[in-house]
Amino acid sequence: MKKTLAIAALASVALTGAAHARDQIRIVGSSTVFPFATAVAEEFGKTTSFKTPVIESTGSGGGLKLFCAGVGEQTPDITNASRRIKKSEVETCAKNGVEAITEVKIGYDGIVLANSKAAPQFELSKEQIFLALAKIVPSKDGKELIENPYNNWKEIDPSLPDEKIEVLGPPPTSGTRDAFTELVLEEACDEFPVIAELKKADKDKHKAVCGGVREDGGYIEAGENDNLIVQKLEANPVALGIFGFSFLDQNGDKLHGSKIGGVSPTFEAIADGSYPVSRSLYFYVKNAHVGTIPGIEEYLAQFTSDKAWGDEGYLADRGLIPMDKAEREQVREAAKNLTPLSM
Repeated sequence: MKKTLAIAALASVALTGAAHARDQIRIVGSSTVFPFATAVAEEFGKTTSFKTPVIESTGSGGGLKLFCAGVGEQTPDITNASRRIKKSEVETCAKNGVEAITEVKIGYDGIVLANSKAAPQFELSKEQIFLALAKIVPSKDGKELIENPYNNWKEIDPSLPDEKIEVLGPPPTSGTRDAFTELVLEEACDEFPVIAELKKADKDKHKAVCGGVREDGGYIEAGENDNLIVQKLEANPVALGIFGFSFLDQNGDKLHGSKIGGVSPTFEAIADGSYPVSRSLYFYVKNAHVGTIPGIEEYLAQFTSDKAWGDEGYLADRGLIPMDKAEREQVREAAKNLTPLSM
């Protein structure tokens, strides 16, 4: 109890000075949410008396680490995330005095595997993607687990292109990487009997096999800058890139998304759930900073306005898949009231 009071007292002192030291919102986090947050921040700066927020693309994990470091003007006010905050991160936040957090779900996004339109569109199953990218895979006869031997897509399935496996994607700190691992690799791995059996014998090893990504050049970590991946795909038509749908949507003249499970990544297919690799997007607010760092409540109002995240809002024009009206209203109310997150 004494420790909590001491942290709160220090936070209060830090924030009292913050009113003079910082007069604009500081936001960190997901590279996927970054273009949506940037659009809102620019609109916010143009249409209110507050300064345009400063936004840094650090990846979801990196953003939450900065956000949870403590309370005070040296720490971010908001962090964007392309996955939900983990219970362990909430606990880290609380340990460092960040005890009241408001979760704001902003909509949906698909994760795509895309390549240059100068090359044919890929059609892949989740199992084929697992065989291409996992560190450990079943042997051809399916009886044992081996280091990934595949260098060419055609080695996995004769129907696939006769091209080198080269996939550019995000690092482990990225929410897109977390979501891709969960929605593609982990879902596919138990379709292989030898891996499904491992789940019964050794859960830790099973988890490592299902989530392990190869490190021999087949998968190339391309940092948190999704625009850089897009540029590299233009330069190398046979390579594939992993990123959020919005970046494909904005670069549809240069790139096309692979069909996964027979479904192309389109706005409609993600919205109706038929595209199999989709996830929710969020940002998190440090409630202790509200009322001291100017403009946070007004920024929340801007982001949760129909003008921004509605069916015909300017964020939909940038590739965000809106929630339905009832869910938007529920989230808007929670944001307005700064309802603390409970897990």
